[in-house]
Amino acid sequence: MKIAVNGGGPAGLYFALLMKKQDPRHDIVIYERNRPNDTFGFGVVFSDETLSRFMGHDEEVFQEITRNFAYWDDIEVRYRGAHIRSRGHGFCGIARVKLLDILQRRCAALGVDCRYQVEIADMAPFAGADLIVGADGVNSFIREQFEDQFKPNIDLRKTKFVWLGTTKAFGPFTFIFRPNEDGWFYVHAYRYAEGQTTWIVETHEETWRCAGLDKATEEDTLAYLEKLYEPELEGHRLLANRSIWRNFPVVTNEAWHIDNVVILGDAARTAQFSIGSGPKIAMEDAAALAEAFRTERTVPGALAAYE
Repeated sequence: MKIAVNGGGPAGLYFALLMKKQDPRHDIVIYERNRPNDTFGFGVVFSDETLSRFMGHDEEVFQEITRNFAYWDDIEVRYRGAHIRSRGHGFCGIARVKLLDILQRRCAALGVDCRYQVEIADMAPFAGADLIVGADGVNSFIREQFEDQFKPNIDLRKTKFVWLGTTKAFGPFTFIFRPNEDGWFYVHAYRYAEGQTTWIVETHEETWRCAGLDKATEEDTLAYLEKLYEPELEGHRLLANRSIWRNFPVVTNEAWHIDNVVILGDAARTAQFSIGSGPKIAMEDAAALAEAFRTERTVPGALAAYE
């Protein structure tokens, strides 16, 4: 089968390697607009349950992830001086760039053709493909080409958020609620490697404007939030990586496939940013789609089973 995948993120890479494992004769090409090491954001989160599923799908990917993750069992909420902790959850974090490296190397070892810095402007590169996979994120090109059939709904939520990092290590997954003269700010912090923590800040638009963050540069944002969260950061700096304030789009679609075209991950539906599990859900989509092809012998049958 000839398979064309638009998007070289976790969803596209994981689906490609699982399909190549099923049948090495599959001709699989991944088109990715960025370079292999380009990534935006910091860490991603997997649950114990997800890790156990990875083991069942590909042992090498599972072993590589477990060798490189930061594990925690607790969730802590900090509010008005109180630290409230809930135990027994079982999660791990891993750097997004490391996850991509693991999946890229596995794809290369299996013979998947990954083509980087390719900007897809029309459907011509997918001509002749038996299966076209839209693993191209929240602003999916593939979804847009078949908008009338997929029937997407994009609900842009009202709060503002920015994705940052810090070298300050946190043990549990930590939520920090902090007011100042401008209003309330909420932090979602989780460790993903030694001395590396994802630091997502969320606030209402009114507070964001009152603080002048609507006019802030990336450096202004870092300075403002470092001052606000100085007690928690304990001298550590905040880190940016194309860290712009944005609104979260809740994406849903009435259909996830049309003819021989299918979408997965953020192209199909988004996961709330605060839990860092968008890649986790996207990889579960990829595994479900690959499994559908294991049990169904035709593209229409597999895509119907997947959806």
